[in-house]
Order: sequence, then C-alpha cells, then structure tokens
Amino acid sequence: MLAAVAVLPAGSAAAHAVEPRLNQIQVIGTHNSYHLEPSSTELGLMTAVAGSQASGLQYSHPPLQQQFAGQHVRQIELDVYADPDGGRYARPVIRRLTGQPAEYDPRLKEPGTKVLHIAGLDYRSNCLTLVDCLTAVRQWSQSNPGHLPLAILLEFQDTLGIPTPSGVSIPLVTWTRERMLAVEQEIRSVFGPDDLITPDTVRKPGRTLEQSVLDGGWPTLSAARGKVMFLMDNAGVYRDRYIQGNPNLEGRILFTNSEPGRPDAAFVKRNNPTDSGIRALVAKGYLVRTRADVGTAQARTGDTAMRDAALASGAQWVSTDYPVPGLAARFGTGYYAALPGFVPVRCNPVNAPPGCAVTGP
Repeated sequence: MLAAVAVLPAGSAAAHAVEPRLNQIQVIGTHNSYHLEPSSTELGLMTAVAGSQASGLQYSHPPLQQQFAGQHVRQIELDVYADPDGGRYARPVIRRLTGQPAEYDPRLKEPGTKVLHIAGLDYRSNCLTLVDCLTAVRQWSQSNPGHLPLAILLEFQDTLGIPTPSGVSIPLVTWTRERMLAVEQEIRSVFGPDDLITPDTVRKPGRTLEQSVLDGGWPTLSAARGKVMFLMDNAGVYRDRYIQGNPNLEGRILFTNSEPGRPDAAFVKRNNPTDSGIRALVAKGYLVRTRADVGTAQARTGDTAMRDAALASGAQWVSTDYPVPGLAARFGTGYYAALPGFVPVRCNPVNAPPGCAVTGP
C-alpha cells in the first residue's frame, strides 16, 4: 500500500504535516539538458550515415535557468568531454562536411571540460563548457534561495555513440582518474562546500555510504534546500577509476552509479522504468534516476506508458526531453512528462512518510 501523501499550497500550515527526506520526494529532470538539435543540413548528413538513429537528435532544451524557472526541472544531465589542453573539439567535423565555416565558438579553444552530445557531430549546446553550465546553475540558485535541491548528472564521454562518415576521425580524450578529479576542481571553482551535498555529508561515522543511506542518512528536505548534488551516470570502469582509493567516496563530490551491496551504493541508475526492482530500491533508501522517454520515440507516437511507469516507480528523478506540453507538437502529439498538477515536487509515491507535505520552489 502506498504511503499517504499530500502537497500543500504555498503558505499553508498544517500541524500534522511531516517533512520528507531527500529520498522521499520525486521531481522531474531533463535528459541531455544542454542539447540544441542539429541544423537540417547537419541532420541530413547524419541520417545518411546513421539512419533512423539520427532522428533521436531532433530535440532542444532552453537554457538551464529557464528549465528551472519555467519548466519545474530540478535535475539536469550533462555529457562531459575531457579537453585538458583546449581546442580538441573547436572545429566540429560536421561543419566542414556540410560546407559551414570551420570555427564555431572560441570557448571551445580554452582548456577545460566541454559539454557536448557527440563530439564533432552533434555539438550544439546551450553551455559549451562545464564551468559555463555550472555558473548558470549557481546564478539561478543564488536568485532562488531555499530552492529544492538540484541534482546534476554527469556522463563522462570518451567514445562516440553514432556511426561517423567514412574516413572521419574524431580525436577523443580518455577519462582517467586524474581527469575526473580535475572535474571536481572545476565544480569547486563554482560551488563552495556549503553549496554541496556530498557523500561525506551523508555518510555516518563508522558506516559505509550504503549503510548510512539505508539507515535514514539522507538529509531532510529543509536541510537540502538551496544545495546542489552531483551524480555519475557511468558505471563499470568509470566508476572503478573514480572510487580507486576511496571505496566509500571519501573526499569525493560525485555519488557514483553503483549497485546494492557495494560500499559506495547510494545512487542507482535504472533507465528502464518498467524495471520492477525500482520500487524496492526506493523503499530501501537508495536514490534512483529513470527515464520517461527515449529519443523522440514517445514524442512521435504520443505513447505515455513509459512516462506513467516512471512516475509510479518512485524513482526520485524522472528524466525527459519534454517537461512541458507543446514540445512534441512538431510531431503531431501532445506528449509531455510532468508531475501531476505541474508542480516542481511531490511526496514520493512509494516511500513518503504518512502525512508528508512538500512544496516548491
């Protein structure tokens, strides 16, 4: 049976209201939150090479601050490419192949992590560098004190997920542990210690991170307000590199995409919302991210089954490319993924405490 939940109007008071913890709420996130779709010329070339796979690139997001303010988004995803010397991705191959000027943006020539979807090909972004993206988050946060905690999912990219034209080579940089730690320095250049929810702030003395979160270790929502937390999308070798020497994520900023039973397990990614195990993970105390739609598939068909499963799963972060109505109109459907009532947060449908009450912003 689901726990009793309530969402109170702003400014209302109720003596019986119970404040949830960070893991006892649900919010909407966006997938590839920086993404701007390719031009028609670029898409045509990618379609010729990658076929229907390229049609999944036909979506755009507004700047991050607009997503927070106008779309009630409280979780974003950034694909990050290492560029320690600068200039690695300054001349997107697709521009040369489609006869466009070689240069794109001078910021791509500067050293530092870049935020792009597919290097050299699907390169258009609302914030081309990680520091630019985080600065936009920081500015919105400062303008909205007491906001719901914001989660930033980082996907470390050093391979291409789409076929490339014959003879094209795109120079990628491997994500070593040292380069991942350099990303932490970029994060700290924007956010101070008091701005962040980190594994060290959640872990209890003498306990693993997993033991801590399964024993009610997540902060209350009031303690988490106004803060930002970072998550690692990758698993496997990327996770292993990052936790090397820090199995409990001691001193680290990112919560890893781990698995139950591991000492660093606090966040678990389950992109398939029909996975019956999501509800059990949420009930135990883990934070889970799932997806309401994939590419442009649901937007084109209007099918809401995946969205409805995601919202019912209890995953704390439900990610979409269509957080408000109207974005899928170009495909002739009314598809969107939002919380009921278009609110920025609701008590979690799986594990919220009886009498739970929560409001935005």
